Amino acid sequence: MKSVVRIALVLSLLVPAAWAAPTLPAVTVYKSPSCGCCGKWVEHMKANGFPVTTIDTENVAAHKARLGVPLAMGSCHTAEVGGYLVEGHVPAADVKRLLAEKPRARGLVSPGMPASAPGMDDARKIPYEILLVGKDGKTSTYARH
Repeated sequence: MKSVVRIALVLSLLVPAAWAAPTLPAVTVYKSPSCGCCGKWVEHMKANGFPVTTIDTENVAAHKARLGVPLAMGSCHTAEVGGYLVEGHVPAADVKRLLAEKPRARGLVSPGMPASAPGMDDARKIPYEILLVGKDGKTSTYARH
């Protein structure tokens, strides 16, 4: 009977760990201190399990340049996660897919400020694309929403 109790105890300690959700990498967001939609996107990322650190700055452009955001592909905020750039209102599901697939790329961009993207929250669901930025700076469609 003691061995059954020991086995049950060991299993009770192991089973919860086996079912625990994997930890997502931290996201660092560079944004203007006065931008409301950036804050909404941060909340979207947190609601989807990402730990997020925000850095308010008046010079987001410097971070865009450092990370290699292509010209004309910028948005209101720039983020880093798992060695990738994430520019603008990219849905958390696309970021999770990027991290799972690990393509040889700089990261993802959501050019401009699509009205239906997370943080913008236009109820009309206007279609938009998320682009993958290759190491060479060229873009290709990664997702359509």
